[in-house]
Amino acid sequence: MSDFLKIGITCYPTLGGSGVVATELGMLLAEKGHEVHFITHGMPFRLGRFVKNIFYHEVEVPDYHVFRYPPYDLALASKLAQVAELKDLDLLHVHYAIPHAVCAILAKQMVGSKLKVVTTLHGTDITVLAQDQSISNMIQYAINDSDAVTAVSQDLIRETRETLDIKRDIDLIYNFVDKRIYYPHDVSELRKEFAEPHEKILIHISNFRPVKRVLDVVETFNLVNQQVPSKLMFVGEGPELSKVHQRVNELGLNDRVIFCGKQDDVAKVISLADMMLLPSEKESFGLVALEAMSCGVPTVGSNAGGIPELIVHGQTGYLADIGDVKAMAAYAVKALTDPKLYAEMKAACLFRAHHTFCNDYMTYKYEEIYYRVTGKEMPACIKQHVLEKCPKDVSDQLKS
Repeated sequence: MSDFLKIGITCYPTLGGSGVVATELGMLLAEKGHEVHFITHGMPFRLGRFVKNIFYHEVEVPDYHVFRYPPYDLALASKLAQVAELKDLDLLHVHYAIPHAVCAILAKQMVGSKLKVVTTLHGTDITVLAQDQSISNMIQYAINDSDAVTAVSQDLIRETRETLDIKRDIDLIYNFVDKRIYYPHDVSELRKEFAEPHEKILIHISNFRPVKRVLDVVETFNLVNQQVPSKLMFVGEGPELSKVHQRVNELGLNDRVIFCGKQDDVAKVISLADMMLLPSEKESFGLVALEAMSCGVPTVGSNAGGIPELIVHGQTGYLADIGDVKAMAAYAVKALTDPKLYAEMKAACLFRAHHTFCNDYMTYKYEEIYYRVTGKEMPACIKQHVLEKCPKDVSDQLKS
C-alpha cells in the first residue's frame, strides 16, 4: 500500500486567491507523489498544464424543470461522494466553509467515516457570510464537523472565534506562492512599452469589488503622480471598474492609467511594477501582496485584516489606516524617491517571501494535517524533501 495519499480538492476555480492557493497546493502535492483529484464545476484556471498524478472531475448540475434554481450544492456533494468511492480517496480538502465544507461533510456521511474532511477558511465565509444569521449556523456546523480546519491568518482565526463562538482548534497556515514562478522577472524590454525610464509604475490587481476600495487606488496614484512621474496599471475586472474609469477621466489621468484586464502571467506583470497598492477595507490575507513581495515589489496597503501579518511596516512595505490615501501616497513617494531605501525594501521582500512564506514549508504543514486526520504515518521522504527544498533557516527550524 502506498504511503502517499489520495486527496480530493474542491475550490472556486475562477479568479480569486483561494482558487489560486488551492490549485498551487494541488500541483505541489502531486509533484511530491500524492494523487490529487480536483472536483469543481470548472477547470481551475491556474491548472492549465498536464501534471502527473492530477485528475479533474467536473461537477455537472442537473437542470430538472421541478427545480427553480439548479441544485449545485447537492450535485457537488454527490460528485464528491462518487469520486471518493471510485478513487478510494483518503480525504477531501475543501476551500471555504459553504458550500464546500457542508457538501464534503454530506459526502462523508454517504461513503463512511474513513473519508476525512479538511476545511480551509479564506475569509469571505467568515467576514461576510457569517454575518448573515440565516446561514451562520450552517457555517458553524461546517467548521465544527470538519476533521481539521485551517485559516490563512491569525486575524481570520480571531474573527472566526468571535463571530461564530468557535472553540475547536484551527490551524494557522499562511497562503504561499510557488517561488519557481514568482520571482523578479527580467522585463526590461517589455517595460519600455508602458513607461519612460524616469517614470515609476504602480500596480493594483483585484476583482474590483467594493471591499477592494479601488477608487482609493486612483486617489493615491493621483497624489503620487503629482510628485513622482508615474504610470498606474490596473489588472483584473469587476463591478467597480466603471467607477474607476469615470474617476480617472475626471482627474485627467487617461494617459497615465493603463487598464490591462485579466492576465494569466501575473508574475511577469507584477515584475513591471515598482509598487503594489492594496487599500482594501477587508483582506483576510492579501495574496496579491505576497505575489508582489515574491517579485521584489513592496506594497503600500491598509492596516486591515491579515495584511499586517504579511507586510512588515517600513521593511517590506507600508501600512496606513483604511481610506487614508494621503498617508498611502506619502509612503509610496518616500520609497520611490529613495533608491537606497527602495533597494533595502526589495531585498527584504524577497527574503520574507521565500522564508516566512516558503511554499515547500506550507505544503508540508498541510501534509502534517492530512496524515494526522487519516491516522497514517508520514513517509520519511516527505520531511526530507522539505528539509532539502526550504531555505536553511527554515530547515534548521524543522530539524529542531
